[in-house]
Amino acid sequence: MSAGPLRSVVLAGGGSAGHVSPLLALADCLRRRLPETAVTVLGTADGLEQRLVPARGYDLREIPKVAFPRRPGGALVRLPQSLRGAHRAARAVLDEVHADVVVGFGGYVSTPAYLAARGRRTPIVVHEQNARPGLANRLGARMTRHVATTFPSTALPHATTVGMPLRREIATLDRAALRGEALEHFGLQDRHPTLLVTGGSLGAQRLNTSFAERATGLGRAGVQVLHLSGLGKGFEPVTAPGGPRYVVREYADRMDLAYAVADLVVARSGAGTVCELTAVGLPAVYVPLPVGNGEQRLNAADVVAAGGGLLVDDSAFTPEWITAELRPLLQDRVRLEAMGKAAAGQGHRDADERLADLVLLAAADGEVGGDRA
Repeated sequence: MSAGPLRSVVLAGGGSAGHVSPLLALADCLRRRLPETAVTVLGTADGLEQRLVPARGYDLREIPKVAFPRRPGGALVRLPQSLRGAHRAARAVLDEVHADVVVGFGGYVSTPAYLAARGRRTPIVVHEQNARPGLANRLGARMTRHVATTFPSTALPHATTVGMPLRREIATLDRAALRGEALEHFGLQDRHPTLLVTGGSLGAQRLNTSFAERATGLGRAGVQVLHLSGLGKGFEPVTAPGGPRYVVREYADRMDLAYAVADLVVARSGAGTVCELTAVGLPAVYVPLPVGNGEQRLNAADVVAAGGGLLVDDSAFTPEWITAELRPLLQDRVRLEAMGKAAAGQGHRDADERLADLVLLAAADGEVGGDRA
C-alpha cells in the first residue's frame, strides 16, 4: 500500500476494560487530531465494547470471538475452523472501510484482524497493555515493525515503550485543583489523610474483608477511607462515632475525583490501574490478583522498584497488616510525598499521542514488516 493520507483506521480489541479503555483513548486522540479520519472498531458480541464503543460515537463491527485453548480438547480441534471464520469476517470489514492501518490491542479479535491485515498488506500497529504479552500480540508483533508497549520490561520484537493510553480526564488531571470538589463529592474532610481502596469494577474480596475488620481502627487513627467495593459487593463498615468517615461506594463514575481526594491507594495491579496511578502521581499499595500468569505482579514491578509503591501478596494482605504497616504509612506525610514523586516519575500522560504518532508512521511507511514467520 502506498503512503498517503490516513483516511480509515481499524482498531481491534474487546472483551475487557483492559483492551477497550486504551482503544477508546487512542480513538479519541485520532478524532482530535484527524477529524476526517474514519475510525472503525472490531469487537465481540458480548464484551464491554458493545456498550462503550457506540456510546463514544464510534462504529462497532462484531466478528466471531476466537479464544486460544491452553489445553488439548475439542476447542483446540475446532480452532482452525473458528479462526478461518473470524479471519473472513475481519477481512470483509477491512475491505469495506478501505482500512489504511489496523491497530490491535490484543484479546479475542486481534488475531483475526492481524491475519486479515497481513493478507491485504495493510500496515499493522500493536499495543500491548501488560508487562507479560498475550498470545495475540506475540503473534501480531511478528507481523510488523510498529509495536508499542506499556512497560519497558515487555519482551516483544521491535517494541517502543509509549505507556498506556488514558482517558483525558485522567491524563490531564490536576489533583490539587480538584481536591475541594472531590472532598465535597464524597462527603469527606480535608483535615484527615484519605485512603482510597479499589478492587476495580468487580471488587476484590481480600481487600473488602480485610478492611471491613479494620474500619474502626483506621477511624481511631484519624484516617478517612473511600472504599470502592465492586458491583454487588457493598458492605456497612463499623466505625467509631464522631470519627473520620468510612465511605463505601460500589463504584465511582468519577475516578478523577477519587484520585483527587486520595493520599494513598490500595488496589490490584492491573495494567490500567498501575498506569493511571503513576500518571497522576499517587503512591499505592499493590495487591496483585493471585491467579493468572503472574502479569499483575510484573505490571507493578517498575513503580515498586522506583519507590512509588509497595507490593503485598494477596495472602499477606490481612487485617493485621493494615494495623502494623498501612496505618503508620498513612500518617507519614514525608514518605507519602516521596512515594508520590517516585510514582509520577514512572507515569506517562501522553501515551495516546505517542501511539497516534506510531499509527501515522505506519501509514506513512505503507508496508507490512516484521519477521513474517
